Amino acid sequence: MKAAGNKITRIRTLRREIEDHNYHYHVLDEPKIADLVFDQLMTQLISLERDHPHLQTSDSPTQRVGGHPLSGFDEVVHAVPMLSLSNAFTDEQVRAFDRRCQEALEVTSITYLVEPKLDGLAVSLRYESGVLVRAATRGDGSRGEDVTQNVRTIRSIPLRLMGKRYPRVLEVRGEVYLPREGFNRLNDRQRLRNEKPYVNPRNAAAGSLRQLDAAITAQRPLEFFCHSLGMREGGSSRAGHSETLAQLQSWGLRTNPQNQVVQGIESCLFAYLRLLDARDKLPYEIDGVVYKVDDLGEQTRLGSIARAPRWALAHKFPAEEAVTFVRGIDIQVGRTGALTPVARLEPVFVGGVTVSNATLHNRDEIRRLDVCVGDQVVIRRAGDVIPELVSVVTRERPDNAVTFEFPQHCPACGADVIADEGGAIIRCSAGLICKAQLSESIKHFASRKAMDIEGLGSKLVKQLVDNNVINDVADLYQLDVNALEELDRMGNKSATNLIASIDRSRQTTLARFLFGLGIPHVGESTADRLALHFGSMDALSTADATEVERVPDVGPAISASIATFFAQNRHREVIQRLRDGGVEWALPSAQVARKSVLAGKTVVITGALKSMSRSEARQRLQDLGVRVTSSVSTNTTYLLAGTNPGAKLDKASALGVQVIDEEEFIKLMD
Repeated sequence: MKAAGNKITRIRTLRREIEDHNYHYHVLDEPKIADLVFDQLMTQLISLERDHPHLQTSDSPTQRVGGHPLSGFDEVVHAVPMLSLSNAFTDEQVRAFDRRCQEALEVTSITYLVEPKLDGLAVSLRYESGVLVRAATRGDGSRGEDVTQNVRTIRSIPLRLMGKRYPRVLEVRGEVYLPREGFNRLNDRQRLRNEKPYVNPRNAAAGSLRQLDAAITAQRPLEFFCHSLGMREGGSSRAGHSETLAQLQSWGLRTNPQNQVVQGIESCLFAYLRLLDARDKLPYEIDGVVYKVDDLGEQTRLGSIARAPRWALAHKFPAEEAVTFVRGIDIQVGRTGALTPVARLEPVFVGGVTVSNATLHNRDEIRRLDVCVGDQVVIRRAGDVIPELVSVVTRERPDNAVTFEFPQHCPACGADVIADEGGAIIRCSAGLICKAQLSESIKHFASRKAMDIEGLGSKLVKQLVDNNVINDVADLYQLDVNALEELDRMGNKSATNLIASIDRSRQTTLARFLFGLGIPHVGESTADRLALHFGSMDALSTADATEVERVPDVGPAISASIATFFAQNRHREVIQRLRDGGVEWALPSAQVARKSVLAGKTVVITGALKSMSRSEARQRLQDLGVRVTSSVSTNTTYLLAGTNPGAKLDKASALGVQVIDEEEFIKLMD
């Protein structure tokens, strides 16, 4: 018994020592011992755990690589959405951001936290009782992928928090990245194996973190910087963002040593210039600087818009540019029928990638640039992401340069093209039956927020279209198992499941159906308002543009688009075939809403609900004539708060907005 007790004590001591050395090496950059001594400690621990496997725990340093290769990544729903950042490219845009914050807060100067904007992959880490239990990618902000097994291999991420005063549940956000040195070593190995080298560290980091085999990820020298708190349960909060980061670092989470707190926006711009000058000397790549209002109370008062906080801004560095030649201009037809001109370029390396295409956006942009086929042009990767044509070197224009003219007919289906929005955007008039739009139209029609047809992925849609199995969305409801089984990699079980999913989608709502039709400018919110206002497809399809404009938040461009869509006989035919195929919806929302005591109220939903998803709650509220918004304001009637409500609950309390829980919500609905 005494010997066993000594083994347990030794294992615990080794774990504490190793994690302490990991913290000093990876977080503080102050190693306390030589690598050889560290390796000896790790060897001792591995040997002890191998001899006593029942003493092995998930948070042991030896478990940095665990589990068998995965078949795929599970989906993770973020308790608090992972918002993106609004971008600025000029000093004036930054000053305008500061003025908006000052006006909203009624102050004359703001304290900011300035931090480098790493060019990596955003992840969220969840700790329970101090132990890392889950790691997820940002995904679309609401849902990401579970990459816990791979994140456990990153040595700058603690498997167990340090100290004893951490919260019961802690969720932190940060950036996984590949240092320059590690990127170069990785590419050296790729070349030795005669494999294609990675183009830039961000792509390499993303590819490494999304390996299905964690053993491969463990071979990649990934690192992590924590930049914000997602949520916490228990423990005391700090008043400032910078203080919160200091607290996170005390628990063993690595924060960027380049972070600094400054007073006023001019100090932010000075810090920006300092980091721009140091950019190439840093051991990792950055593509800009992030400014965050430091006071957490002020952050709450400023709030957020749909996908970005109002209290933070990314100030991007000037993009890299290169000169090349336009070899041609092609037309691409998008999901909504928009004809987008694309410049085909002499391939040129810029911003870490080889660029051979650049979007020209629309007809007005071609006129503004005065670009011709054969021109020498300046190319830039705007925000280091999207290649764009900046200017034409007109003095070098060759005599045989060719002026580009927009086609009068859709290059994909031959239908007439129509102009909208002042003539800048040209669209194919064929809509639902244009071949170029068909695949994207079907994917949109089947998407989760539209008809929600599970199993109808991109590859399957391409097969259905390429093999002429379906020629419009109405053909989906004529499919059978036999037809599907003829397709590649489509067995009986998959075919049966898809048919069942299509059958379920026949029962829908008018709003979902309208959104699924893909009418230009009609997004999810607009479809909700149209369904609520008109109550039936017949009423909407026969309304003129003036009548449609009476719908709240629907302007001339949207009303004209709707009127044009329903004026097409081909669109009416497809809709009628969909209804003949069994697609139907319940009592029109407008009729239900007139009977509801909640009609006209404004509700914000936050946190996780137990009896339904947030999207289901949103739909039920909208069916009763409720306006559902994403941010709390003085116009909010109720805040529906589920578990882990986040900052919206604090803001609602500060503004005196009535907060209801799920049980009260269900009673109100009844």
